Amino acid sequence: MAPRISYVDPATMKDQAMLDELDRCRREGTPRPESQAIRAHVPKAFWSFANTWRDVFHTGVADHNIKELCRLYVSRSVLCEFCGNQRSIKAGKAGAVEADYLDLINFETSTRYDDRQKAALAYAECITWDLPSTDALWARLHKHFTEPELVEIGYFIAITMGQQRWLRTLDIEHHQILAGTDGSMAPGFEDMDALKHSKADPSYWAKKKPTPSSSAA
Repeated sequence: MAPRISYVDPATMKDQAMLDELDRCRREGTPRPESQAIRAHVPKAFWSFANTWRDVFHTGVADHNIKELCRLYVSRSVLCEFCGNQRSIKAGKAGAVEADYLDLINFETSTRYDDRQKAALAYAECITWDLPSTDALWARLHKHFTEPELVEIGYFIAITMGQQRWLRTLDIEHHQILAGTDGSMAPGFEDMDALKHSKADPSYWAKKKPTPSSSAA
């Protein structure tokens, strides 16, 4: 299926800085090249996202692995397969494993997450599902995070939620732009054949419609 908005072919690009960034996406992912090849129709949009992702996701004041959990929680919630089938290489190097992502929607009752992770995921849940912003939620958040961390995590959740809601409408897929590497791809999605096989599995995560785990209390 062709994307709803065409990819800008890197072979037609003249801006070396944009080409260098696309090559970084090819090697390191999050984002992968396809989403940036869509944004490349508007260079300011391309750089706005690239810079925000660098400064707020890959670096910043909050724990990167916490932000990666929130990113994937959003993917599971809004069913953005393009984003949900990526993993942060930085998070993996810091100790994240695939099992960390298996129970995100049911985080409140899961034994996989500690209290700090659950608080961040409740924040993501509240924002993503438009749940009530309660005193209990904020007491929980202030217990575990500084105000700068809460700003960064909240801003990041909002940015990634908006982008994922948009990307899921575009019918973009991995391994269509600068194919040949598996940087940041989830296990089972390293190339197009593996991706198709994983998506055909009856247990594939996007086959099940999610619901929020709690009231974000």
